[in-house]
Amino acid sequence: ALARIGALDALPRLLTLTAAYTAQLLNVSDLAAPFQLGRPTIHDYVTLLERVFLLDRLPAWHTNRLGRLIKTPKLHIGDTGLACALLGYTAARLAADRALLGPLLETFVYQELRRQASWQARPITFSHFRDRDGFEVDIVLELGGAVAGVEVKASSTVIPSDFRGLRKLADAAGRQFAGGVVLY
Repeated sequence: ALARIGALDALPRLLTLTAAYTAQLLNVSDLAAPFQLGRPTIHDYVTLLERVFLLDRLPAWHTNRLGRLIKTPKLHIGDTGLACALLGYTAARLAADRALLGPLLETFVYQELRRQASWQARPITFSHFRDRDGFEVDIVLELGGAVAGVEVKASSTVIPSDFRGLRKLADAAGRQFAGGVVLY
């Protein structure tokens, strides 16, 4: 696959761009905009970066009972330290700007949960939940039919509205919903 890359110089720039898009819905058109490459090429490059474990595509969780879900996957960079290095983020800058910290914190939690899940005898499926009304849960875990949600907040306090996505996920999952947590 590496031999077929026609614009090798685009890969490091694409990786930097995807670092800035971590924990967001994957939009290949947005990723292709800064390059003079087509959407299919950028899509192939994103797939290549996934295969070498630099990016992760987190699929959308869905059930047939709730038809208004967004089925677009989220994009996560494989290493938040690499993301910070690529973007020039320092600890001081992240501490001062929650808008920068939030997506990186979400990605960090997702990657750590994946690492912990790799020790389990039974596979845990990871996804995210979002509907058209804006309700979302950052990470949805499934094991043996049970569904759990993790909402990540770059905040020092929790407010009642932080739980609304988990409530919506509980409604969608029904009896399969095992629980949820807001990590802040």
